[in-house]
Amino acid sequence: MIVVGGEALIDLVPVAQPPGALLPRPGGGPYNTALALGRLGAPVAFCSRVSADGFGESLLAGLRAAGVDLSLVQRGPEPTTLAVPSLAPDGSASYGFYVEGTADRLFAPPPALPPGARALALGTCSLVLEPGASAYEALLRRESGRGLLTLLDPNIRPALITDPAGYRERFLRLLPYVSVLKLSEEDADWLGGRPVDWLAPGPSAVVLTRGAAGLTVWTSDGAEHRAAARPVAVVDTIGAGDTVNAALLHRLAGAADPGAVDWPDILAFAARAAALTCTRAGCEPPYADELGLSR
Repeated sequence: MIVVGGEALIDLVPVAQPPGALLPRPGGGPYNTALALGRLGAPVAFCSRVSADGFGESLLAGLRAAGVDLSLVQRGPEPTTLAVPSLAPDGSASYGFYVEGTADRLFAPPPALPPGARALALGTCSLVLEPGASAYEALLRRESGRGLLTLLDPNIRPALITDPAGYRERFLRLLPYVSVLKLSEEDADWLGGRPVDWLAPGPSAVVLTRGAAGLTVWTSDGAEHRAAARPVAVVDTIGAGDTVNAALLHRLAGAADPGAVDWPDILAFAARAAALTCTRAGCEPPYADELGLSR
């Protein structure tokens, strides 16, 4: 089983008609990653704290429909976090947030993950908002020490980060507990480093998403591999990076020998899955049969 930890929120996505209207859509990087894994047919559990309000109920309904295990989800009376994406002409998104007093930031680590857990993925807002950020850090440290494959996706949201220096310090502090670091070019620029240099503290691989330029991975054995992006008519890029997370985890957590994976094949699979997500409004990751997989 793959465990995905972090926030579930509502994206208020701009739509063409009527002018100025916003459509509520399920979102949050970890939520999207869990949803994408469920649609790919991977055994996956979501680990978070979700509001008991109507938005929270709809978020859990989406995960349930994708076959995601909800036994690690905590509930709370606080409201659901809201995100408002602004879309550029190329479909890329920036975000504003309503996070004060919301349920997801009050997450507490579960006493244990399911016995069959093989991987843990964390990222996005849950790495920023306290006290939940410290709780997720403790979970990452604990499960890394138990030998789980761990994936970290910073998915930087500058509007939420009031202490950039402190965030960068936390990021570096987490790297010894990370198996695979996945981030975008924008994330790397904001963090102020070269992706290949982040291998030294501990990750066995650093995967960089580069938009229309595709994906690159650097591995701890000194290798570098690339995959081209799939040309598609982009509606928006919401959830594309989260779909990459799911594709990576789907292949890596299922590998018979995690130390001898076929990175060119994994990157090509991730590029194909992300491309399909980009052809749809909001985060609508592909199902297994759309990628030629059996569930």
